[in-house]
Amino acid sequence: MKVWPAMSLSVSLLLLLFLSTTTYAHNITKILAKHPEFSTFNHYLTVTHLAAEINRRQTITVCAIDNAAMNVLLEKHLPTYTLKNVLSLHVFADYFGAKKLHQITKGSTLTATMFQATGEAPGTSGYINITNMKGGKVGFATEDNDGHFAATFVKSVVEMPYNISVIQISHILTSAAAEAPVAAPSDLNVTTLMAKQGCKSFSDLLKSHPDVSKTFAENVQSGLTVFCPTDGVISAFMPKFKNLTKDGQASLLLYHGIPVYNSMGMLKSNNGLMNTLATEGKNKYDFTVQNDGDDVKLETKVVTAKISGTLYDEEPLSVYKVDKVLLPRELFKGVVAEEPAPAPKGSKKKKKSSKKGGDDDGSPEPSSEDDEDPADDSANLNWASNVKSTGWFVTVVISIICVAII
Repeated sequence: MKVWPAMSLSVSLLLLLFLSTTTYAHNITKILAKHPEFSTFNHYLTVTHLAAEINRRQTITVCAIDNAAMNVLLEKHLPTYTLKNVLSLHVFADYFGAKKLHQITKGSTLTATMFQATGEAPGTSGYINITNMKGGKVGFATEDNDGHFAATFVKSVVEMPYNISVIQISHILTSAAAEAPVAAPSDLNVTTLMAKQGCKSFSDLLKSHPDVSKTFAENVQSGLTVFCPTDGVISAFMPKFKNLTKDGQASLLLYHGIPVYNSMGMLKSNNGLMNTLATEGKNKYDFTVQNDGDDVKLETKVVTAKISGTLYDEEPLSVYKVDKVLLPRELFKGVVAEEPAPAPKGSKKKKKSSKKGGDDDGSPEPSSEDDEDPADDSANLNWASNVKSTGWFVTVVISIICVAII
């Protein structure tokens, strides 16, 4: 019986398994620092704070331009925030290595950029057209390019599949929309931004509750994530919204904001309970963020909504479209779809004493279930996760032992 060769093979397979599931962080500043021809581009990624945003994201492509091309852009003397929009056109929200660029399906594709995610891009002006041209060239242009490609692929600089790809292109990518004057982050108006991007109905509801609108505005600078139901969703929900008291309506609207900035990558990596702008004392008004493949879902005790798009994503503010109104159990407990598990035989339930008077925010009286600490739910989720991870590890170990014995 040859144990050591089998054991060696098993250990090698285990190492490969660990390596294949490891996610490598990237640092665009350090990557470009090794290439002095991109020093000016690298410098302005830092000045405009794009570098930090690039480093937080996964599955991304950075189109670097050399110092000569950057000098052409700098001669326009654009303000910093406008310059950031132009450079944002050079960061794609998808992975394009050299091979993929030369093998584009049907020879042409549109890809979203970080400019599209800023909310400053009108329509789809934040998309870049990538086309395979004659002679093996790859052309890049803004969507409304009229057949003219401003830049071509030069070379691959760094590829870390499928995390980050850094490529060199020949010239600057820009457009009238990207070079238009923009407001500084301190001047951001959340309701105006949403109204321009397909969430006008939700924006109007916020405006109709000045105190709520003020709460959203006051949280922008310290960090804010907003989940905005689209116009069609709000229209269908309005009969239920009108049945709530004024305080209940305010709580529902505040429930769609988290007082912390979250990029899409952060939402995907930080699953779990989230407090909202409506959270106060015993009024939990929380929900769970949960991945489902590439989708991000928001699970309340009443409904599960899915993020369907990004309206704005630039620290300290992110705004996402959702396909349903988020319904907190504090207001809509009576329509919970999931039935509670039956009580064990022999157990006795205590009858709740009724309270006199109405609820200030129009919500039903909390059940004993509502008094549970959110940490309990998190602990249960973490315990289940640990059990799953432990089970996986035990399975691998047993497999190694079996192979070794054989």
